[in-house]
Amino acid sequence: MALKQVSSNKCFEGFQKVFEHDSAELKCKMKFGIYLPPKAETGKCPVLYWLSGLTCTEQNFITKAGFQQAAAEHGLIVVAPDTSPRGCNIEGEDESWDFGTGAGFYVDATEDPWKTNYRMYSYIKDELPKLINANFPTDPERMSIFGHSMGGHGALILALKNPGKYKSVSAFAPICNPIQCQWGKKALGGYLGPDTSKWEPYDATQLVKAYSGPRLDILIDQGKDDQFLSAGQLLPDNFIAACTERKIPVVFRLQQASCFCSPRSLGSCSGYDHSYFFIATFINDHIKHHVKYLSA
Repeated sequence: MALKQVSSNKCFEGFQKVFEHDSAELKCKMKFGIYLPPKAETGKCPVLYWLSGLTCTEQNFITKAGFQQAAAEHGLIVVAPDTSPRGCNIEGEDESWDFGTGAGFYVDATEDPWKTNYRMYSYIKDELPKLINANFPTDPERMSIFGHSMGGHGALILALKNPGKYKSVSAFAPICNPIQCQWGKKALGGYLGPDTSKWEPYDATQLVKAYSGPRLDILIDQGKDDQFLSAGQLLPDNFIAACTERKIPVVFRLQQASCFCSPRSLGSCSGYDHSYFFIATFINDHIKHHVKYLSA
């Protein structure tokens, strides 16, 4: 499958690149970012896949998260795909920010008119890794996954639905129980239809209740002042309860910033939210989490 290089930037002695290709699964052109560490010039490297959240493209993570230095130091190839098909000319695909373009939700749609193109689950699970392994110096046996918000949901379900495929998984502010939140109900209902039993295979809280694969240590960071946490869109407590019941290890860190403001300070202090400022603060912890398993 032909790759077209869109950009290449030297970064921490490696290269941050973006490529475009024709996707057989999604039937459109897709872009992905890939960081190639210095080690990739002389040997095979493990691969860490990042899944972004609603409205994002491949650009958000590679320009805002600040992961490249840690990836260079640990010899990790890091791949950041787009979040949905683009330009498929489907009626309604650009009408809302939380459905359609930029909101593929990492599912394989079964409903018209989405089912032909909106197959992000199979794209991430099968097509993209085959493409990466065929064109870059990867070690196909060492692969992990992480993500943010909708992408955190994607990372969790991919790890839980494919035991042993990924060496480790982590997430920032993931949508943990989409069948119970408005984002999830809108996306899953639109892509999969009204039968909620068809939604459950794409819900991490439901999947973890039946997980019986290899030991999977899960790391989740959540900002305490995340507006979507308080709005009931993320529901991490449901996921943690399910993990606890099944005795599946999960480290959940509710991150709260200390306040050093004086009474004269302008404005008011707030803690960690849903943004890439939050992600950039803890990205190195997540890289280390994955290195522990990818280097084992």
